[in-house]
Amino acid sequence: MIETYIVPEGINRSRADKALAAAFPQHSRVAWQRAIDAGLVKRGETALQRRDEVLAGEVLTFEEPEVIPMDLTPANIPLDIVLEDEHLLVVNKSAGMVVHPGAGTKSDTLVHALLYHCAGTLSGIGGVERPGIVHRLDRETSGLIVVAKTDAAHRGLAAQFAERVLHKQYLALVSGVPRLLSGVVEQPIARDPRHRHRMSVQEEGRHAKTDWILEEKFEKLNVCLFRVEIHTGRTHQIRVHMKHLGHPILGDRTYGWRPDDRLPLAPERVMLHAERLKFTHPITEAEVSLAAPIPSDFTALMDSLRKK
Repeated sequence: MIETYIVPEGINRSRADKALAAAFPQHSRVAWQRAIDAGLVKRGETALQRRDEVLAGEVLTFEEPEVIPMDLTPANIPLDIVLEDEHLLVVNKSAGMVVHPGAGTKSDTLVHALLYHCAGTLSGIGGVERPGIVHRLDRETSGLIVVAKTDAAHRGLAAQFAERVLHKQYLALVSGVPRLLSGVVEQPIARDPRHRHRMSVQEEGRHAKTDWILEEKFEKLNVCLFRVEIHTGRTHQIRVHMKHLGHPILGDRTYGWRPDDRLPLAPERVMLHAERLKFTHPITEAEVSLAAPIPSDFTALMDSLRKK
């Protein structure tokens, strides 16, 4: 359907893609650029180019940019949905599930599952019919992850991550018992030059900040439970900072944990759970505060530590 847009007063020599993205925020600037490249935006009988500028009072006609299907096959994988509306959803991800397709992954990622679950409700992120992943959890980490369904929700959530006003708290079972009850690790993180699949604390890395609080301790077993809040979202941030602190996460062989015969149960994965998530809804502006139940493998290990 062809629609008409009259450039409002106050706009003087603005690029067409920028003006349209501001007027119709449900579509990103990238999507409008795609529409312009396809000749779908016209001034009179002339198709506009990306670099063309528009003036107040000019009449533009356009067809909404096409949403391109993502080149993945949806998979009917059960999901634990904590919250969902027309703009976004929050999933309690199980340990073992990969979030995003990549080299070596199969068709069992969170994105494959979301494409099936959200069929017909995705309006397109950057012009592509896909769920908007604004943050990730490692394969072995369980817990809450928020996903956008629309371009506008995706941009709003991404802005909250960039401005560090979205709060994420984790529970971590770690090796060793600290002398302090709480602390802060503020150390830059970059890819390890010797082991490219790992990250490490390095002076030339990106700023990263992690707060931790001692929740429970098992001194005879040399284990404790941390509540962790991250202020930045670097790859493997908590795992790297816990190793740097001298308290690697149980089960995390990549970052320094070693099996301990004192443990009543051997952890079968990295014992990290994204328990709490707090953010402002990017469309309704309502405050959203959620908590995910602690998974059974985590509680089983906790119970065994308490009994021991």
